[in-house]
Amino acid sequence: MIYLDISAAVHRRAGLGRYAESLTRALVAADPDRYALFYNRERGVEPLAGLEHLPSRTVALGYKPWRMLIWMGQLARVAFDRLLPHAELFHATEHLLPPLHSIPTVLTVHDLIFRRMPQHHKLLNRWYLNLTMPLYCRRADHIIAISESTRRDLVSAYGLPPEKITVIHEAADPRFRPQPPETTDAARARYGLPERYLLSVGTIEPRKNLSRLLTAFESLYAEGLTDALVIVGRRGWLYDDFFAALERSPARDAVLFPGYAPDEDLPAIYAGAQALVFPSLYEGFGLPVLEAMACGTPVACSDTSSLPEITGDAAFRFAPSDVKSIAAVLRRLLRNADLRQTLRWRGFMQAARFSWKQVATETKAVYETLSR
Repeated sequence: MIYLDISAAVHRRAGLGRYAESLTRALVAADPDRYALFYNRERGVEPLAGLEHLPSRTVALGYKPWRMLIWMGQLARVAFDRLLPHAELFHATEHLLPPLHSIPTVLTVHDLIFRRMPQHHKLLNRWYLNLTMPLYCRRADHIIAISESTRRDLVSAYGLPPEKITVIHEAADPRFRPQPPETTDAARARYGLPERYLLSVGTIEPRKNLSRLLTAFESLYAEGLTDALVIVGRRGWLYDDFFAALERSPARDAVLFPGYAPDEDLPAIYAGAQALVFPSLYEGFGLPVLEAMACGTPVACSDTSSLPEITGDAAFRFAPSDVKSIAAVLRRLLRNADLRQTLRWRGFMQAARFSWKQVATETKAVYETLSR
């Protein structure tokens, strides 16, 4: 029995949760009798719909106490093996590896943002990850990195042997696809969106670089090239500076916050946008760019970290620290319908190169190697 940690999925933790759920569903679809689930069952947590029939093991602790217990267990070399009866392997899908002595382990590492951009991480979280991640990476039998960029960071930061790390890219969920006009019109009406809008998707936090995007948007809005900047995502942390800048902005009434949009509505919100703008300073992967491409939405994004690797020639890129660069790229994109159409077709082809079925196949190959 292979145990998959789906804690991030049941707690709906943004990108980590999407990874854990999508991978689990793809693995189970290919081999329904081989997998069991493990998660931290905090109050109000529900099992993943459609996977309730799978064997599961849980702990009932708050997120922070569970993290500390795992760390203390690793330091004291106390085995947690009894939590996982009949386990042949455990896959930690977020940055949290329980101490298991007789069970092989796979650890997925999404990014090392806490090291690369410590100023954009909460102090306690940065402290915890700086102390624990080197330990977890050493103790894991194998590591999956979600991009070549993350793999390079791991080797550089912790001196890990490259052969211990396998790069397996993420993918957009199949629900992200072109939408009929009536569906995009209904989404606009439901969320109060105008006919023309630029879209940003992701947790509101400093790394997402929304303050510079806002400044670039102000000039485009003043020129009449777009009617709104729509920011879809929950508030994360350290966002006060952005909202203070928004209060002073001449375009503040044109910046719209639908909040967290469920997956059922996101494809239509993507499809209705003039473009997805993804100005992040650093990404382990950058899933929204693939989701937008799969919906036929032109993408403009940063030229840093994993994003050139993921987008290939299917996105229009800019320097995220340069407001003029962001504005110039978006201005050219909004003024040039032929360029937008070219990016749409390139985006379809690029997004088609990634699938969760392929992710599951490559992940299963890692399991098989460890089992042998």
